[in-house]
Amino acid sequence: MPAERGEEPSGAGTSSSGGALLVVGDVVTDIVARHRGPLASGTDTAASVRTLPGGAGANVACWAAHWGCAEVRLLGRVGTDAAAWHEQELTACGVRPLLAVDPAAPTGTVICLVDTDAAAERTFLTDSGASLRLDPGDWSDSLLDGVARLHLSGYLLFSEPSRALVAGAVDSARARGVPVSLDPASAGFLTELGVHRFLALVEGIDVLLPSRDEACLLTGLPDPSDAAAKLSRHVPLVVAKQGADGALVARSGTVHARVPAAPATPRDTTGAGDAFTGAFLAALLAGAGPEEAAGEGCRAGALAVQRVGGRPPVANRQQHAGPTGPMA
Repeated sequence: MPAERGEEPSGAGTSSSGGALLVVGDVVTDIVARHRGPLASGTDTAASVRTLPGGAGANVACWAAHWGCAEVRLLGRVGTDAAAWHEQELTACGVRPLLAVDPAAPTGTVICLVDTDAAAERTFLTDSGASLRLDPGDWSDSLLDGVARLHLSGYLLFSEPSRALVAGAVDSARARGVPVSLDPASAGFLTELGVHRFLALVEGIDVLLPSRDEACLLTGLPDPSDAAAKLSRHVPLVVAKQGADGALVARSGTVHARVPAAPATPRDTTGAGDAFTGAFLAALLAGAGPEEAAGEGCRAGALAVQRVGGRPPVANRQQHAGPTGPMA
């Protein structure tokens, strides 16, 4: 997938010799509102507002394709309101969409409030909609045909139907010897789910990709290195994303590598972790080791924070209509 001028990823163009990447996760519509300074309670706050395709699972798939993964498939669930638009957007990013269309629930929607005065940090208001209604009926072992890696969005653990799908998918992957990765997705939702329950649900996962906050929450440890090390006693490989501080790679209770971040001036941090995960998985499929793959992830994250929205650049995006009209 072509990058914008000056944004050619070092991993782009490398084909994945080991098979396809299957991502199972959320597909949502992002309403990104970029404002300057604190919100004015009870009145208006000026903002730049755009409607964009998003969802952690979908973003990971798009960045993996952008970073050179030859075949990326995405299993997700959307409503009838925006199914065609999301299929079009995923296809434009080089992803093969495998979308179940929910007859009852609308497509998930996330309002992303981005404070341009605070290092482009964002706050999410999330209506998961159809995205968390994926269930075992949407899964088939045949989805793993030709697949070398399975990646699961952690958002799937936050509803009973999709938790059941995760359990079946992990069992199927283990039976076939397909490694499984998972991104915890949300410190806020993790708090509601509970740490012990989360760790039980990820039993059998090969790679865990938490953010700094998620790693510390899951371990109760304030130091990110200690947290990553502790998590790697539960999961064989932990790659903890540290934002502007890069990433930590931990195995068997020890941090083995500290990967520096790539320089960037952030405009919007939405999807930066998804970009890291997508590029990381693409690099693994191309034959890179975890440390090298984490370096690719850092480079993708740096590109992501310089863009508005959570997806990589697509040359013909301006031609695509959003779910309710042309995109801003």
